[in-house]
Amino acid sequence: MFQGDIQDMLDKVTVGEVVSAFLEQCGVGAAFGVISIHNMPFLDAIGRRKNIRFIASRGEAGAVNMADAYARVGKRLGVVFTSTGVAAGNAAGSLIEAQTAGTPLLHITGQIETQHLDKNHAYIHEARDQLAMLKAVSKRAYRVTSSETALSIFKEAVQKAMTPPMGPVSIEIPINIQEAQLDWPLDFTPLPILSKAPEQNEVEKLARSLSLAKRPLLWLGGGARQASEAVMRLIDMGFGVVTSVQGRGVIPENHPASLGAFNMFSSVENFYSTCDAMVVVGSRLRGNETLKYKLKLPSPMYQIDIDPSAENGRPYIANHFLLGDSKLTLESLADHLEGKLSVDSRFGDDVAKARHDAEIFMRSGLGPYEKLMDSIGKTFDQNLIWVRDVTISNSTWGNRGVIISESNHGVHALGGGIGHGLQMAIGAAIASPEKDIVCLVGDGGLQVNIGELATAIQEGVKITLLLMNSHDYEVIKNIQKADYGGRIYFSDIYTPEFQGIANSNGWDYQKLSNLNSINEILKQARANPKSIMIELDMPEIGPFSRAFGGPPVKK
Repeated sequence: MFQGDIQDMLDKVTVGEVVSAFLEQCGVGAAFGVISIHNMPFLDAIGRRKNIRFIASRGEAGAVNMADAYARVGKRLGVVFTSTGVAAGNAAGSLIEAQTAGTPLLHITGQIETQHLDKNHAYIHEARDQLAMLKAVSKRAYRVTSSETALSIFKEAVQKAMTPPMGPVSIEIPINIQEAQLDWPLDFTPLPILSKAPEQNEVEKLARSLSLAKRPLLWLGGGARQASEAVMRLIDMGFGVVTSVQGRGVIPENHPASLGAFNMFSSVENFYSTCDAMVVVGSRLRGNETLKYKLKLPSPMYQIDIDPSAENGRPYIANHFLLGDSKLTLESLADHLEGKLSVDSRFGDDVAKARHDAEIFMRSGLGPYEKLMDSIGKTFDQNLIWVRDVTISNSTWGNRGVIISESNHGVHALGGGIGHGLQMAIGAAIASPEKDIVCLVGDGGLQVNIGELATAIQEGVKITLLLMNSHDYEVIKNIQKADYGGRIYFSDIYTPEFQGIANSNGWDYQKLSNLNSINEILKQARANPKSIMIELDMPEIGPFSRAFGGPPVKK
């Protein structure tokens, strides 16, 4: 019981206070958002109780990104507060990102007084059918309609957010209900998070099939991030591993049995043809990681997923589908396969060669930026939390070339929208302040939410921001050159003087026109107690050796 709660039990308390106390019981250590007249009862309670750190962002989109990364890196519930109407709308794009990534996130937004709700009275912050919008961008959306039901709805919402397949859950709650007083509840216990155990006869069936395999491979997606120990057991039996970008770090990417996230390179696709079984675990086999679903995967292909719609609702149809939690299912599968596999003695060497050839091909396209990629890994090693926005640099080397050691050490904009990186770095730094937070952004993406530079300084976090300044939307320009007759429209952008922006927000700053000193620069950045923006002038540094024109497709 927290300080002040005994007195609260004797007095009437607001719904805002009750919800704040419940979030504490859920283990919420930090929440993010923008304070407003339509969420003040919550934030007043958080401020008064002093048990949850509140990070005041400069915009709702940024706040959701921060909470998203906080949840991913911290392996816990993320919480974000917004106001109603336009503010909730501002959060929508970032909620789509969290939904795409399967992040357990609770979005708490205000709503106007119940007597004016849904009546089109032109009340301040009113939005027509806000709940429908929230349902579209969330795993689930709720409206609280009475003070008596508020706590039970919050309990259910947290359970929904945390139950695999996880995702953001939104709750809108009218301001008069937030302010309403009620007796102190007797039970703040969160609802249990239930795991879906697989049917054992289905596991046995899959194990019998896999016991015949000589060259078995696991494809690990984001849904396998909690299954590291079971994956290692299967690796010890002889399995190889390849991951999606979201599945990176389930095992350390420098493990000899791992192909890393080199999942669609030609050398790896050729290697797939030599495998006699693939088990896809917790992955949607997204189009941009499968050459728009034309990547040839090993056959037979088996699939383990917590989402029943994965069985027949996706472009790749498995020979055998097993519904269940990835951790529980792989643990059971390992139990059934123990001592029953006889893997080809050349398989491990073939895994290593396929990865080596893929890395060589990747490096051949980087030009001068190969030195930057290598320096990041060398400087920050296993203490690195690697945060990336959507940039050419991330697509060409950030998504694969910098080694990630654990499943929560990589954060990237999975949904493909630009402008999330800086805010995600702040959330990552709040979740793991003892780690080195290195964030890769482009000049266009940084400017989407550039005001959050001030949030980082206000919160005292330390970030090394690598600003890849191409002075344009380079990937769009490359596509225009390749597919639109070289006609360049709207892809050139004005870029400001970033040094002034960085310094005026309290950041240290350096600009590089070549990469000769990159090792020393990154060492200094790591030792620097302050956040630093390192601008890399890409026109001065030079082009990539191979132009990147969007996600590769199979012709």
